[in-house]
Amino acid sequence: MKVHFTETVLRDANQSLIATRMPMSVFEPILETMDKAGYYSVECWGGATFDSCLRYLSEDPWERLRRIKEKMPNTKLQMLLRGQNLLGYKHYPDDVVRRFVQRSVANGIDIIRIFDALNDTRNLKVAIEETIKCGAHASGAISYTTSPVHTLEKFAALAKEMAEMGVKSICIKDMAGVMSPKEAYDLVSAIKDKVNLPVVLHTHCTTGLAFMTYLKGIEAGADVIDTATSVFSGGTSQPATETLYYALSQMGYEIDLKPEVLKQVNDHFKPFFNEAIASGLLDPTVMGTATEALDYKIPGGMLSNLISQLKAQNAIDRLPEVLEETPRVREDLGYPPLVTPMSQIVGVQAATNVLLGERYKSVGKELKAYVRGEYGRAPGEIDPELVKKILGDEKPIDCRPADLLEPEFEKTKKMLGERATSDEDVLSYIAFPQVAEKFFTEREKRMENIVKYTIEAIE
Repeated sequence: MKVHFTETVLRDANQSLIATRMPMSVFEPILETMDKAGYYSVECWGGATFDSCLRYLSEDPWERLRRIKEKMPNTKLQMLLRGQNLLGYKHYPDDVVRRFVQRSVANGIDIIRIFDALNDTRNLKVAIEETIKCGAHASGAISYTTSPVHTLEKFAALAKEMAEMGVKSICIKDMAGVMSPKEAYDLVSAIKDKVNLPVVLHTHCTTGLAFMTYLKGIEAGADVIDTATSVFSGGTSQPATETLYYALSQMGYEIDLKPEVLKQVNDHFKPFFNEAIASGLLDPTVMGTATEALDYKIPGGMLSNLISQLKAQNAIDRLPEVLEETPRVREDLGYPPLVTPMSQIVGVQAATNVLLGERYKSVGKELKAYVRGEYGRAPGEIDPELVKKILGDEKPIDCRPADLLEPEFEKTKKMLGERATSDEDVLSYIAFPQVAEKFFTEREKRMENIVKYTIEAIE
């Protein structure tokens, strides 16, 4: 049996350990070498990379993608897309989703992994349709979690529904690293019984289960695993590429990776990793094993957000109370998987409940929108008393949330005028208006300086 590897150092490993702060200048020199490693794909875009490029690195995310494609023509480039949320934290109109998928593929993306925080397939429909229409590989992702309403049968049925929508693979996306080896074996087996598609396993080392989970998942027939080059592996990141290559090769699995190239790749990233530790960019706590996530189902990124939120309130001593409150809030809300944006919504509310000393005394607009149905269907029933407290006599919506949104792309393009030099600029602005505005201004200043220096050189 053959096992394929998706390398995550350019996206999820980087995002999980150093908040997606790895600039293009660090990894561009190694891309041509990575292209020879034999990866099934390299995850290099989507998730938080887009926001981080614009907000912190002063890079154009679209230009980053084009340059990666130029240096890696032989490797499939992969991105993570939050369905109707795209790369943001709210739903976008269908015209924006379709245009975003079109431009992503045109700029170099081969595989789009598409998920919805609530596993509401209505929120996947348009992105999957457009990915297929553009000739790219649509990978339907199940947001994995455990709760009384998340059963093996329901996950398998979800995989079958995605297959009927036309996806080319099914990904089990375990963002909190809470999937046990047995659960992986059982779920991969159940999905393989329902659909004749490759199954991809994605997890994190957060709880210490990941290596065992991958081995049992592969035993059940998983075709692809997400791993990170060893220096950027472990902790809240993925398991190490080299370690799993070594173990699986000894077990007789066929693998296309070239170990000598993997070593070159890892050696390249070591100096930057060491710099990240020295500068404080890498917080050592993310490299630990957080077994409490098995109880609270809190992903590593959500845990770090809770800690920073409580520190800002001088209330870090209340963290144990917030960790205990989080599962209670999640239960009240119908057991949503704790992945963006639901992890933020649940976490903020849990912290608010604890700090104010009264549950739901203050409720954020995002939580109100969720209870109103603006994010999609809750996996389980939302506490009726909470619904009444938040909505009063207002009825939640029962249609696909994006059906209520007006087209936005052409209107925004007209509004931006010459400031947007391409459709990609318009999409950047729609996703992150204030951040894109700042980036456009910085770009204009750079261009003015280039013109100024050129004129002075000529004179």
